[in-house]
Amino acid sequence: MDIKTSSTTHLTDEQRVDWLRLIRSDNVGPRTFRSLVNHFGSARTALQRLPDLARRGGAARPGRICSEEDARAELMASKKLGVSLVGEAGFVIASGLARGIDQAAHRASIDSGTVAVLAGGHDKVYPPEHEDLLAAMLEAGGAAISEMPLGHVPRARDFPRRNRLISGVALGVVVVEAAHRSGSLITARIAAEQGREVFAVPGSPLDPRAAGTNDLIKQGATLTTEASDVINAVEPIMGRPIGLGEPDDEPLAPEPEANDRARIVSLLGPSPILLDDLIRMAGASPSIVRTVLLELELAGRLERHGGGLVSLI
Repeated sequence: MDIKTSSTTHLTDEQRVDWLRLIRSDNVGPRTFRSLVNHFGSARTALQRLPDLARRGGAARPGRICSEEDARAELMASKKLGVSLVGEAGFVIASGLARGIDQAAHRASIDSGTVAVLAGGHDKVYPPEHEDLLAAMLEAGGAAISEMPLGHVPRARDFPRRNRLISGVALGVVVVEAAHRSGSLITARIAAEQGREVFAVPGSPLDPRAAGTNDLIKQGATLTTEASDVINAVEPIMGRPIGLGEPDDEPLAPEPEANDRARIVSLLGPSPILLDDLIRMAGASPSIVRTVLLELELAGRLERHGGGLVSLI
């Protein structure tokens, strides 16, 4: 997977603590983090508003807000391990450090640059037998990225989250092998939702390990048999900034009216609904709908799915 980002965010030490506190607080995921910082102008102001936003979303009590002490302790522990917060990446191969194709991709690109996207904390490498591989990558100037705190042991649900990071930092995703039910297909689906190029290596129709890649090609993925297939496809878009999928830069609204909030909540249920459909049916502005959804998310009542789908928990 080829990576290219176009900007770097420079933070002061205090801003770094505030950012970490916000992302480690209950019910604050990457999309909510971005919306809060964009709307309030700083993570510190967003932290101050979290209890009120959660209350407006129907929370019985505010969720846990990461303390400054905990954030500083994590940063200190990270520094001892040589871990730092990232705002940029070079042009490299990124993969998930897993067994099989992942580790082969990392080994083949150690000298030219490779990034491992971890499902757990930096001190909980999975699988453990790839700790030596990761050490060799880092020694050669590569990197390991994770959104999980130190000490976090990866669980099954963490791997799809990791896959979204792999595709999110990439211009394109290459699927080499994939059975019908494969984590690689999750990455490919997320990549398509994020507007990334999807490539697939074909295989024998009799080989179950090629069933997923062959299906991707049927669905429009670029048939890939050599590196030039990928290079020729991504070269025309290398100068463009990478987007982040759904637009989250739209401003939030002031506190929505009670009747607007009630109408939006009444349209939500356990079945996912498209955000665009929700806006249309609610008859409210996109900013009001996004604000109500953010309140519900901070209250622990909303689940976001891929492709702009949301549902009540």
